[in-house]
Amino acid sequence: MARWEPDARGRLQQAAMELFRERGFGEVTVVEIAERAGLTKRTFFNHFADKREVFFANAQMFEQSVLAHLAEADPELDTIGAVMAALTRAGLELAPYYEFAKARLAVLAVTPELRERDLIKSARLAAAMTATLVGRGAEERAAAFAAQSALAVFAVAAADWIATPSADFPALMHQNLAQLRAALG
Repeated sequence: MARWEPDARGRLQQAAMELFRERGFGEVTVVEIAERAGLTKRTFFNHFADKREVFFANAQMFEQSVLAHLAEADPELDTIGAVMAALTRAGLELAPYYEFAKARLAVLAVTPELRERDLIKSARLAAAMTATLVGRGAEERAAAFAAQSALAVFAVAAADWIATPSADFPALMHQNLAQLRAALG
């Protein structure tokens, strides 16, 4: 077993996602993930608390990226414009991780316990975005609507991008926001 190759964390993430897609989240053990990555169970636990954590490993980085972009957003942008700009920039940063994002979406689609955790993480991100928008001077309810609406737009745009990787992500965000606005009247 090649235990000393670099990027153990990344290898564990890749191995986990491959196994989750092949056999389903519930059918995969930590030992199997470690073995697929060419590592030990102990190494797995040096990086992750459990197999759910390996699945959501990039969520915190994404949240930090969104919040950083939101804090840097042009002060002239309105509330929805600021969150859309932040999510678009963070979404563009996902391009190198297309295969991982595609696998993640496929696993989420068939794993209710992961969908539930994903919704909880999305709610936390919406709350953090709302707080950031309030800090920028937005009224709290308007900030909450903008954050939650923009996350819905992002989720649809990300799924569209996964279905058509050559698609222009900023255009998808813009189109989906326009469709949301049309649906709201």
